[in-house]
Amino acid sequence: MTERHLQPLLHELVGVVLAPTSALGDAAGQIQPVGVQGVFHADARVLSRAELRVDDREPEGLAAGPDGPHGARFVGVARWLGDPQPDPTVRVDRLRRVTPDGLTEELHVVSTASVPVRATVSIDLGCDLAPIEVVKSGGGRPALPAHPGPDGGFGWTAGGVTVTVHAEGATAYVDDERATAPRLAWPVDLPAGGGSTVLRWRLTVTDPRAVVVTPADGPDWGRPEVRADDRRLARLLDRSLADLRALRLADPAHPEDVFLGAGVPWYLTLFGRDSLWAARMMLPLGTGLAASTLRVLARRQGTRVDPATGEAPGKILHELRRHDFALSGELPLPPVYYGTVDATMLWVNLLHDAWRWGLAADQVEPLLPHMEAALGWLGEHADADGDGLIEYVDTTGHGLANQGWKDSGDSVRFADGTIAQAPIVLAEVQGYAYEAAMNGAALLDAFDRPGGDAWREYAHRLAERFRATFWVDGRHGPQPALALDRDKRPVDSLTSNIGHLLGTGLLDDAESAQVAKLLATEEMSGGFGLRTMSREDGGFSPLSYHCGSVWTHDTAIVLGGLARAGFHDAARTLAEGLLRTAEAFDYRLPELFGGDDRDALGRPVPYPAACRPQAWSAASAVLLVQAAVGLYPDVPNGLVALRPLAGPELGAVAVSGLRIAGTPVDVAVTSYGEVSLTNAPAGLAPGHLPTVPAPRKDTEALPFR
Repeated sequence: MTERHLQPLLHELVGVVLAPTSALGDAAGQIQPVGVQGVFHADARVLSRAELRVDDREPEGLAAGPDGPHGARFVGVARWLGDPQPDPTVRVDRLRRVTPDGLTEELHVVSTASVPVRATVSIDLGCDLAPIEVVKSGGGRPALPAHPGPDGGFGWTAGGVTVTVHAEGATAYVDDERATAPRLAWPVDLPAGGGSTVLRWRLTVTDPRAVVVTPADGPDWGRPEVRADDRRLARLLDRSLADLRALRLADPAHPEDVFLGAGVPWYLTLFGRDSLWAARMMLPLGTGLAASTLRVLARRQGTRVDPATGEAPGKILHELRRHDFALSGELPLPPVYYGTVDATMLWVNLLHDAWRWGLAADQVEPLLPHMEAALGWLGEHADADGDGLIEYVDTTGHGLANQGWKDSGDSVRFADGTIAQAPIVLAEVQGYAYEAAMNGAALLDAFDRPGGDAWREYAHRLAERFRATFWVDGRHGPQPALALDRDKRPVDSLTSNIGHLLGTGLLDDAESAQVAKLLATEEMSGGFGLRTMSREDGGFSPLSYHCGSVWTHDTAIVLGGLARAGFHDAARTLAEGLLRTAEAFDYRLPELFGGDDRDALGRPVPYPAACRPQAWSAASAVLLVQAAVGLYPDVPNGLVALRPLAGPELGAVAVSGLRIAGTPVDVAVTSYGEVSLTNAPAGLAPGHLPTVPAPRKDTEALPFR
């Protein structure tokens, strides 16, 4: 039988991160040479083994938890040492912290025994410098032989990466049989009656070829204070902001511009779609991250047609790596890859939304030529067959088969489970395109540049075309199809994709009400969030990556659209699902989790290979806070709308330190739903944004045409 290489599981591992470095080990603190355990730095596994022993025995693990924003503490006991009694008298605490260029550990050995304690504490290490895509494919590389270094240390070198290890007071064993499994060893001698010692070692990585680095400065966003009747909301925001700080990255050539790496461990690099969505969710905390993310991606905006990389003039990239990214059994993606159908529109929409939140004109204006180029891609390259809709197809045979956010090969399925054939026309992409055309027109008008009317006409034609081709009859009445296939047949499954249409302007009020009704069904919202596919459809599986699981960011985006459009009942159901998920995962929201019914286990089932932490999952906490207080500013027009989701059902919420145009503001919502805004910037008056309909219950759907 042919051996299957399976993607390693993550859900029970303990991770720490300070991008571009991350470490994953088991719950006892060991890093074993199996699966995805290891220390990673910018797409390479720089340590594949770090196993602690006391007298050649592993301590028994008791507990693990965070130790500061970039560390973890593991508590174990050595019950064979100390007093011969049921209570353990020798304890070993392992404090692990990642740094921008490596990792440090402290080993605290503490005795409360009445007898002397003498032991040898050791760490067995290993390094394979395996690329992250090899690890993701379930593979690895042979352990490299270590070479002795100065000051009693040792290290490894391969592919331009140098890894060194140093330890205070330890003896290093790197010869003969220890060449591929070097050991650090310390003698420990603690007196009778109790005593302690601290042992330290560190790992340092030199990686001049890395395409991402740690930013020099702190995060360019506020840290608001949340007081809520539901205390889960504040806990979720605190943990999420700590994770977002750890996920910050920069381009080595422009370290001043920060963006968010997508997630640990597979995607700790620049991803167009992920970085843009995360920055958009973070706008209530300031516009700095949005501005720098826009600049980073603008510098790599496409300038030529290249089918091998998916590049086209004006197009925003999908993914940045140091080398070809080749998963097992698949052809490699190029290091700079543009195979995404939606990132270019999301770039335009982020620029517009940042402007609405108060991004200064002197930061917006230099980006307008890039916006015009992005709109040029939308008008000239995104509609290959000229039918007025945006499609994608990989013409090379080695790119991503699906290029929306659900980019797995089986994600676009008919209701009977049949996989649709490319070219694919995704529903939500048409919404993003409509929104980008209208938002681009608004920016062109505001900055006295031509073309606004043409893009509004483009959006009008797109909406008419969508209305004529996408709506189908479903189990719960009319619904937008997930997509059109290569024969322009509607792919009739009911999926979360249609929720992304809310707030784009592509739907009229009656259509929005129908979409909200569909999303609120038990088949879609009966788990701990929004299922990616209705459980009634043939392709559904609760642990399918894109056909039945629940994605945190997807749920949050749709929740935000429902709340802003006034469908508060449906939005509150999704909010409660995310808060219960946060509880279950120690307030570190995973990339995705199982789409099982809420009453199956009483808690969400982990998706075993999900990233944690992950940028747009962590940023979803900010979007949830924004929806709770209902803050929607329009600084250029001097207006701010207040439409809170909080109130009688969610309880009171007060948030201090949200930012509009760089000014910290406070928003409070009482348990009765009364809302107040204080410290707003001068010239900003309470009002109603024209894109925000009056609140209504989901049962008050308008008649559908």
